[in-house]
Amino acid sequence: MESCGRTSSCRSSPRIAREDGRKRPLEREPSALWQELDPRFRGGERRWRFVRAFGLTTAILLGPATAQAQDSVATFYRGRTVSITIGYPPGGSYDGYSRLAAAHMGKYIPGHPSFIVQNKPGGIGVMRSFYETATRDGATIGIFPETIGIVQLTQPEIGKWNVRELSYIGSFANVNAVFMVRKGAPATTIEELKRTAIDVGCNTPVGVSYINPAIMKTFGGLKLNIICGYPGTASLPIALARGEIDMVTGAWTGWKNRSEVVRGEIKPIIQSGLARHKDLPDVPLMQEAIADPTGKKVAEFMSAGSAIGRALIVPPKVPAERVAALRNAFEALVKDPEFLRQAAQTDIEIDPKSGPETQTISDAILATPPEVVKSALAVSK
Repeated sequence: MESCGRTSSCRSSPRIAREDGRKRPLEREPSALWQELDPRFRGGERRWRFVRAFGLTTAILLGPATAQAQDSVATFYRGRTVSITIGYPPGGSYDGYSRLAAAHMGKYIPGHPSFIVQNKPGGIGVMRSFYETATRDGATIGIFPETIGIVQLTQPEIGKWNVRELSYIGSFANVNAVFMVRKGAPATTIEELKRTAIDVGCNTPVGVSYINPAIMKTFGGLKLNIICGYPGTASLPIALARGEIDMVTGAWTGWKNRSEVVRGEIKPIIQSGLARHKDLPDVPLMQEAIADPTGKKVAEFMSAGSAIGRALIVPPKVPAERVAALRNAFEALVKDPEFLRQAAQTDIEIDPKSGPETQTISDAILATPPEVVKSALAVSK
């Protein structure tokens, strides 16, 4: 079999003349570009010298610019405090990831700023304020529900922001949400829930605690009374333990190591996401528990945010060099041994994506076909 060498495809090898008049194959097949550069082809030596000179000139020209950008970033962050804004009280997965980042991320940012975490209970209002009024200089970072792009499309009267203008810094982990039902609830299986109503706790109309039960109520035929008004994710397990509610929907990463789950007092019966979580191979996805074809598409669309997960984000118009510095710092952070050790100690899952990867997922959500978005509107009202 022929070897492709450095080229992208294998065709019959070109031949060049030898001094004895016979033909011989080239050591590797030349691409069009290689033929332009290789000195064995017409003008190749001159072009090769030109390309080398051009590359050296480019490096010389860009080198100072890159160094100046790094110096500018360091000057800005030196002696500064960066804040991470959360729309919920202390406790819960948003808070856990934020405090881990605050403890370690500064050492990877030029200028080595300090960090603080600002808990601002208020849910959707905090996200709107972040979009409209947060400082646009790279000193304010947020961590908000993975559903903000979906809410922008399905609840524009609430989602008064443009996620395309925000810059994702990176995601700590995917977030498959789970429907957690307490032992002793009036109904504890999918089939029972089609016949018997239960109460479901909700802390925000733009997060999975409302959206996921609403999907299963509308398209899955489950009898769910959704009760919103709880102040944050940390308040829902307390309400569940007291019997105030029978079910909650939240991130599996925040539930899986809780003692009541380990003891079997609370169990997952449905999950959301685009694939079953590795810990939950026998728990069906929402779209698997829905028979209606339109409902399946809506469930997949509304679950797409799970791939964004718990992610850091900055407001619009932050200078590009500072966004780049924060993204580089994030990628170093999620490899930091001490960061990973503390995450393991506190049972916080780390399965990271870079800022650009997370941004691509967000852009794909915003490009969802209008007919799917229209169908999803039924569960967003």
